Amino acid sequence: MAQIFDRSSNALARASLVLTGLIVIALGVTLDQLQRSPWVTRQGQRPEQPVPFSHKHHVQGLGLQCQYCHVTVEKSSYAGIPPTKTCINCHAQIWTNAQLLEPVRASWATGQSVVWTKVHDLPDFVYFSHEIHVNKGLGCATCHGRVDMMPLMYAQNTLQMEWCLDCHRNPAKNLRPTSELYNMAWEKPAQERPVWCAVSDVQSGVPTAQGVSCTTDNPEGAGAQVASLQLPLRGSRGLTGDVAAAVMPVAPLSYKKFTSQDDLGHFLVDRYKIRTPKELTSCEVCHR
Repeated sequence: MAQIFDRSSNALARASLVLTGLIVIALGVTLDQLQRSPWVTRQGQRPEQPVPFSHKHHVQGLGLQCQYCHVTVEKSSYAGIPPTKTCINCHAQIWTNAQLLEPVRASWATGQSVVWTKVHDLPDFVYFSHEIHVNKGLGCATCHGRVDMMPLMYAQNTLQMEWCLDCHRNPAKNLRPTSELYNMAWEKPAQERPVWCAVSDVQSGVPTAQGVSCTTDNPEGAGAQVASLQLPLRGSRGLTGDVAAAVMPVAPLSYKKFTSQDDLGHFLVDRYKIRTPKELTSCEVCHR
């Protein structure tokens, strides 16, 4: 019986299998890179806004604090978009006839909010709380980048799950003292710029991060710091007629010096009471 397939058919079959495998691998790599690309994540893109608001001008130029506009950043899951009233507080006095501020004046006159385009937009199934992250020592620039240098706002990071997990696996690399949360120019500790931290008593109902005091000035050079405690004295006249306050010295805080972010971060992880990845066992922590 004559051969149906030529001898070269075996070579062609093997080559086709290899070629199919390469195509599948190339397609997988392409799709993986595509879903990480700015085309999907919108990372670095500056969406068109009804008003070209410049964070660089308002933060770096005028010195406005983040909380002036984003008033709920420390007590809500949302940082909050400022109402038109916040803009009018200043712009009723300056740039009152500027054409680019016409949407703001129209919003104030009609009572309808300015419709901003959301830059940091998470999927609806993702739950992110600004409150817990801010109160656990994550600064604004950690997630949003150097906002004070952005003439037009854009997303510095991808905000994808792998980016979140990268931080949660090792939060120490991103933690900072609570006094530096809104300091966009904060630099991590180094030999030439050490940080000193001390732990004080944490009051009930107060975030644990506020029980840590940190400074970039050597506390030993300024002398011992002494706090005071007020206790009522029996038999003394005061606001209630029989109570007054006496001052009793309290032991000075014991500061520890840090010259690397790794050492400072692990110290803050312990003192801020941050849960480890193994303790985050419920998917509902982030997904609702």
